[in-house]
Amino acid sequence: MTGWTAQQLAAFKTADDFHVSPYYTDGKTYGTPTWIWSVVVADQLYIRAWNGQRSRWYQAAIRQQAGKISLAGQDYQVQFAAAADDAALNQQIDAAYQAKYQGSPYLPPMLAAGPVSATVRVTPVQDK
Repeated sequence: MTGWTAQQLAAFKTADDFHVSPYYTDGKTYGTPTWIWSVVVADQLYIRAWNGQRSRWYQAAIRQQAGKISLAGQDYQVQFAAAADDAALNQQIDAAYQAKYQGSPYLPPMLAAGPVSATVRVTPVQDK
């Protein structure tokens, strides 16, 4: 697998059951699943930490760079990477959050500098 399939991305665009579990420092044990919001932009899956870079799951995801997620009723082994600090990309991710979560009182904080600075790209672990 080289990335998410079209079917997975279609399911991810509307799913609201994303749970992230980066590995603990042992690199084997998954952390406690944390429910968060997710969006799809340009065939990539992105998540943001509500508490910005102080978030425990964000720190573990960036440090360990791997773990698992549950989304659209499935579990996936994944890799985590900080999203590029790219204004155009951040605008696209903001727009995706606005479209998917419009009307939520939690939306404005997710578009603030703290969460934006803690944007993570989630990719499936490559088959060997």
